[in-house]
Amino acid sequence: MRYRGAMLATALLATPFAAVAQPVSGLYVGAGLGADLPQNTRITPGAPSLDGAGHLRLDQKLGFQGVGAIGYGLGNGFRFEVEGDFSRNGIDQLGRTSFPTAANGTVHNYGVMANALYDMDIGVPWLFPYVGVGAGYQWTHLDGATFVQPGGPFAAGSDDTRGNPAAQIIVGASMPITGVPGLSLTADYRFMKIWGGEKFDTLESPTDGSPAVATDFKMGNQYDHIFLVGMRYAFNPPPPPVTAAAAPPAPMAAPAPAPSRSYLVFFDWDKATLTDRARSIIKEAADNSTRVQYTRIEVNGYTDTSGTPQYNQGLSVRRAQAVAGELVRDGVPQSSIGIQGFGETHLLVPTGAGVREPQNRRVEIIIH
Repeated sequence: MRYRGAMLATALLATPFAAVAQPVSGLYVGAGLGADLPQNTRITPGAPSLDGAGHLRLDQKLGFQGVGAIGYGLGNGFRFEVEGDFSRNGIDQLGRTSFPTAANGTVHNYGVMANALYDMDIGVPWLFPYVGVGAGYQWTHLDGATFVQPGGPFAAGSDDTRGNPAAQIIVGASMPITGVPGLSLTADYRFMKIWGGEKFDTLESPTDGSPAVATDFKMGNQYDHIFLVGMRYAFNPPPPPVTAAAAPPAPMAAPAPAPSRSYLVFFDWDKATLTDRARSIIKEAADNSTRVQYTRIEVNGYTDTSGTPQYNQGLSVRRAQAVAGELVRDGVPQSSIGIQGFGETHLLVPTGAGVREPQNRRVEIIIH
């Protein structure tokens, strides 16, 4: 855990981060590389020379793990992905204190996992923790595995592959990178269990010159502690916040300013995505802004009272960002747009706490 904390601290100090949340909405890809620390695995031998040896222990060395994933974010913190992984660990020894056995070779694990994750907004603009669970299938390949009892009557080897279901728990954090919307540095810890029961074919070669004997051994549950650092890229990040430019001072004889025009864009519950009706309203506002002389355009986001005030504040900003991005796509200069989020304050329809009122889930476009 100290090693993982050092990696996180180094990444935080060395990497520039974005000033606002980048919720994952839509397709994304990710990859990571790190260390795999397996726990000792119980082995039940079937070799005739090991009758009476009972259960042995397979000790593996610290190895490496690589993963790659493709997923989809719902825009509200939940995302789902399919992941491929590969690990390699050297074999240290096979046996126990009263039955020592020298060993050599490597253990390769590889497979496919389906993960469900949830990103949390804790109010820190450059750090977004996440948790998740996964289930899938893993294959274990013994590559050149040899087991020799010093001074004993046998030597055994295996080059076999077997598979079993697997599950994992994921705890991590992402850190958005400034200047590249959608790109984040990630660091996480995973605890993976591969169910045991696989029987690996082995070939026992007696040291007295007797013919080799084909046999097997059964591997118990495998438990791995995995530490990864990687990158994630979302293909549909929200537009970055923009700051309204200050209006130039009006000349002394300037005529009275024209009255403001406003447009309301409504959203589904707990969503910051635009409907077709919302896009048509935004297009109308963008077209009308070209027909009048204006100094600035305000884009103000609001929510209803369901959810926590902290979450609603972030949701109101994301809604305002979505509308501002659509205005820019419709031809409005980004420099003329100001974005604000008011959360569950300034309700259009006054309600009590925890009420899902559709008219309060809105963004107001004001053309001055």
